[in-house]
Amino acid sequence: MVSVIIPVLNEGATIRKVIRIIRQSSLPLEVILVDDNSTDNTIAEARKENVRIITSSRRGKGLSMREGLLAAKFETVVYLDGDIITYPPDVVDLLANPILSGEADFVKSTFKRQAGRVTQLVAKPLLSILFPELGNLEQPLSGMIAAKKSFLEKVTFENDYGVDVGLLIDVHRMKARIRQVNIGRVQNAMQSLENLGKMSKQVTRTILNKADAQSLQTLGHIDLINRQMESAVLESIDKMEKMVLLEMNHLVLDGHFGQTASRTLGLAEGYEAIEKLYQTTPEKLSAVASLFAGTSLPTLLEIADDIPLVPGIRELIYDLKKRGYSVGLITEQFSCVANHLKNVLGFDFVVCNTLVLSEGIATGEIEFNPFFTRGNDIGTYGKQQVFSHIQERYNLRTDNIIYVTANRNDRACIDAAGIGVLIEDGDLAHLENVLPGQKKTNGMNAFRKPIRPASVVLPAVMLTAVGVMAWVGWKTFIKKALPDDSSAAPCLN
Repeated sequence: MVSVIIPVLNEGATIRKVIRIIRQSSLPLEVILVDDNSTDNTIAEARKENVRIITSSRRGKGLSMREGLLAAKFETVVYLDGDIITYPPDVVDLLANPILSGEADFVKSTFKRQAGRVTQLVAKPLLSILFPELGNLEQPLSGMIAAKKSFLEKVTFENDYGVDVGLLIDVHRMKARIRQVNIGRVQNAMQSLENLGKMSKQVTRTILNKADAQSLQTLGHIDLINRQMESAVLESIDKMEKMVLLEMNHLVLDGHFGQTASRTLGLAEGYEAIEKLYQTTPEKLSAVASLFAGTSLPTLLEIADDIPLVPGIRELIYDLKKRGYSVGLITEQFSCVANHLKNVLGFDFVVCNTLVLSEGIATGEIEFNPFFTRGNDIGTYGKQQVFSHIQERYNLRTDNIIYVTANRNDRACIDAAGIGVLIEDGDLAHLENVLPGQKKTNGMNAFRKPIRPASVVLPAVMLTAVGVMAWVGWKTFIKKALPDDSSAAPCLN
C-alpha cells in the first residue's frame, strides 16, 4: 500500500490529469492532495476526482509536505508535483517499488528536462564539496521522491525551496539507502529570474546550514526565510460593496466543530468542564486550544470533513456570489478548519482565531484575531467587533454588512450587523428573501439595525402636519358642499 501526496498551489489546470496518471498505478494506493491555500479552482477540480483534500495551515511547500505525511496511512510514501502532466503511467510504481522490495529507504527521481540552472550552478557544486557522497545525484532538487514514512518522521521539512535538498541531506545522515530512478521526460514551466534568485539563495542556505559550514560565515549570516503567512483577513474585499458573513457552527456545518472534535478525540468531559469553569470567551477558547494540544492537522480536518454540511449551503454560497455579494465564513474557532471550508465551499474569506500549529501539530496555543477586539485589547474581546473593523478599514457601509447565524446567543452580532438574520429551522432556501428589498419568510427572523430616534421623529411630525391639513381641508369642503339643512345630512354608517 502506498500513500501518494501531492502538495499544490494554484494547479487547477493540471491537477485532474496528474491524479488520473497516478491512478494508472498497479499498486493499491491512497491519494492525498495538500492545498497550499490556492486562489484558483484547484480544490474544485480535485474534488471531481474524489481524493482526500487537506488545506495546509500556512503557505509553504515544506509544511504542506509535512502535513501530508501526518495524514498518510501507509509506510511507503510518494511525493509528486501537481503541475507536471508528462509523468509516465507507472510513475508511482517506479518510485515506490524500491521501497516496497526492501532495496532502498529513500528514492530520488531522475529525468530528462530543460537544464536546471540552480541545480547545475548551485546545488551540485555545493553538495560535491560539503557532501561528496551525494555529488553523483543527477537531480538533487527533485520533488518527485519516495521514502519510508518512519524516516521522514524524523527529519526537518524546510518551508521553502530548500525542502527537497534538505530532506536528501537529512536521510543521508541517517544512513538511509538512497537510490535514483529514471522517470523519463518531465516538462514544467520555467521559473522567472526573480524566483531563480530566491531559489538559489534558499537552496544555498539550506545546504550550508545542514553542513554547519562555520568556515563560510564570512559570507554573512544566513537568515532563515520566514514562513509565508496567510493573506491578510479580508484582503479580497478592498473593492467590495456588499458582504454576507455566515457563522460556521450549525449554519455551515450541521453541528459544532469543537464539541464534535472533543467527542471524537475522547475529550468530551474536558470540553464540558471548560464550558462550566470559565466565564469569558477568551478563557474558554484558550482552554479548548490547550485541550487539543498534540492533535495533528489532518486529524482535525478529518473530523471537520465527517461533520455533515447544512443542506443547501453550497447552493446558497454560489447564489450569493452570483448576485454580487462577497461571502465570508466567521467563527471563533479555528483557522485550520475555517480555511479548509473556505477552499472546499468557495468562501471569499474567513474571519477566525488561529490554533497555533508547529509542523502540523497543535501546540495548545491560540492567537486571537485582532478583528475581534478594540485596539488589540483582549479585555474588549467580542465577535461583534468585526463589523466596526470592516466598516472603518474598508469604508463599507454597515447597512451593507449582513450576518447570518443559527445561534440565538449571537444576539450581539445580529444587532451590530446592518442586517442580522437568525435561521432557526435550518432552512437556507429562502435566505435571499430577507436581503434588502426582499420579503421575509417563515423560519427566519431578520433584524435590521435599529433606526435612530431623529430619523423617526421628523417624518412623523411631517406626516401629522399633512394629516391635519387634509382633515381641515375636507371639513371645509363638506361645509361648502352640503345645504344648511339638517334633513339633508349625510348618512354615517
